[in-house]
Amino acid sequence: MIRLALLLVFVLAAMTTRGGDVVFESKPAQTHLIELFTSEGCSSCLPAEAWVSNLKNEPRLWQDFVPVAFHVDYWDHLGWRDPFASAKWTERQAVYSAHWKIENVYTPAFVLDGKEWRNAPIPPAGAETPGALKIAVNGERVIAMFKPVASAERHYEIHLARLGFALSEDVTAGENNGRKLVHDFVVLGLTSEGMKSGMKELRLPADSSKPAAGSRSAVAAWVTQSGQMEPIQAVGGWIQ
Repeated sequence: MIRLALLLVFVLAAMTTRGGDVVFESKPAQTHLIELFTSEGCSSCLPAEAWVSNLKNEPRLWQDFVPVAFHVDYWDHLGWRDPFASAKWTERQAVYSAHWKIENVYTPAFVLDGKEWRNAPIPPAGAETPGALKIAVNGERVIAMFKPVASAERHYEIHLARLGFALSEDVTAGENNGRKLVHDFVVLGLTSEGMKSGMKELRLPADSSKPAAGSRSAVAAWVTQSGQMEPIQAVGGWIQ
């Protein structure tokens, strides 16, 4: 009965998606989620941001790994307020640090699949096969579908981020005073909701940034078990 119910859900999802949808689907093997915690007020973040920006040119982008950059706000006290920073992203990093039993947060900080990571070569394709994650984007409407390989009944959450690229600022204070900074894979909004029977319809988070002419935008999505931060599967792609 459970298998039949899941089959009906995915048939319904297929009928719900329309011809104008932009569809992204992971492989059954795990797609890595790479998170960078950074700030415009941090001079040592520049090499880390350059490394992340170069991932735009990697052919394995979106299939083997999905990068996202969270700008934290605890550097703002030096006199420059990072316009892409949020206390929510600072809190996200603090939760990670507590989970790892690390007393302090720092930037730049990389996280790979929910674990502290000293950025190194791009990780190889995931060896585990948690199942496929698929999202269909039509304007601001998104349908997410996750079909886990394991048959055990679990509760999942879907996390959907809007990403900005070529976002620039002329910094006039703090450690990067006088520099023009350009950022990619910036998380401009994140929404997280529970999934029922492996499917969820949701809206893209709002975008308050002012993208540069000709700049691109993308979405990233990942699934976790309810109440957990470690991603089980991720997917993403360009929407503009």
